Amino acid sequence: MKRETLSTYAQLYRKNLLEDVVPFWENYSPDLEYGGYYTCLGRDGTVYDTDKFTWLQARQVWTFSMLYNRVEKRENWLEAAGSGIRFLKKYGRDEQGSFYFSLTRDGRPLTHAFNIYSDCFAALAFAEYGRASGEEESLDIARRAYRRFLDRRENPKGRFEKTTGARPLQSFGIPMMAAYLAYELEDIVPSGHSLEIFEDCIHQILDVHYDPKKKIIREHVGRNGEFPDCFEGRLINPGHGIEAMWFLIDVAEKLERPSLADKAVDICLQILDYGWDKGYGGIFYFMDVKGAPPQQLEWDQKLWWVHQEALIALSKAYLHTRRADVWRWYEQVHHYTWQYFPDPEYGEWFGYLNREGWPHLTGKGGKWKGCFHTPRALYQCWKTFERTANSFDKQQNEKQ
Repeated sequence: MKRETLSTYAQLYRKNLLEDVVPFWENYSPDLEYGGYYTCLGRDGTVYDTDKFTWLQARQVWTFSMLYNRVEKRENWLEAAGSGIRFLKKYGRDEQGSFYFSLTRDGRPLTHAFNIYSDCFAALAFAEYGRASGEEESLDIARRAYRRFLDRRENPKGRFEKTTGARPLQSFGIPMMAAYLAYELEDIVPSGHSLEIFEDCIHQILDVHYDPKKKIIREHVGRNGEFPDCFEGRLINPGHGIEAMWFLIDVAEKLERPSLADKAVDICLQILDYGWDKGYGGIFYFMDVKGAPPQQLEWDQKLWWVHQEALIALSKAYLHTRRADVWRWYEQVHHYTWQYFPDPEYGEWFGYLNREGWPHLTGKGGKWKGCFHTPRALYQCWKTFERTANSFDKQQNEKQ
């Protein structure tokens, strides 16, 4: 691979992030009256619903704080993050300190704190904003939210759980996000804590949820790691598995375990091979491991975040391995993703395509899509390709 190609990719991601995606959210998302952000945005940025979903508010705080901390200390980015922080501080939590799932535009609670991921993304948001602002209160809130997330792992929904317990299952999303949280929050938690979480998550991901026979990640398994023959037990979510692999690649680099990174790369390619639509291209949203009809009617849609997570994973996989098969997969996913998802007319990216690749919905945000996956992916790929190009230069200099 030529250095020029790597640098071209780095510039592509940088330009799209800073000149397209971030300005879209800066222009259309801020609620200048009540604070926080609108996330239900039409194709041209028009607000079509004003409810505020706590995890998307937190994700957007994290995004603008991250840009301030890791790209450039622009005061408008810090202020954008601060608007969301102030809204979440004032309205986001119930009396027990757990973060609600949704609020009205002016902050009245709509949906209780049934979702463990509200606490998860609140922890990320307050930690990143605390680093940006130097505000110790935000770091304390981050630590408490993180602790609530960890405490709820065994019973994520608590009193809001609908199942009877007759078929207890554990979800892949819990160890996946625990690994990411431990990585992102390592500097604000006690020494040694993150290593303990890493080890547990590596075990859960690779020894419990990974099926070496099928070469896939199972989304739900029984309490003892068994694979129940039911809708949930047969469910495969390729995007989740791929996202977790780049988390593991980052963890492997931190722990200096190249064999862990190699295994994560291998599993990433296995999931891609399993989840790739051989007829129309792109990665399926959901699959049934037995080929039965999935209960999710949107199973064959192509989603923005799934493909963006694959681009991150493959760019990191190539950085660490320089393998030709990894690069072939990167180019295949890159070609599909950049052909269909970015909106050349109004900016930002479409979120939901039908199986053939046409926009199923043209909105740029809603209850599930906000200012997070796209900017995070663009940033991660930009910086990873920069590292790869710099590593290429270093290797060339060493040869001379």
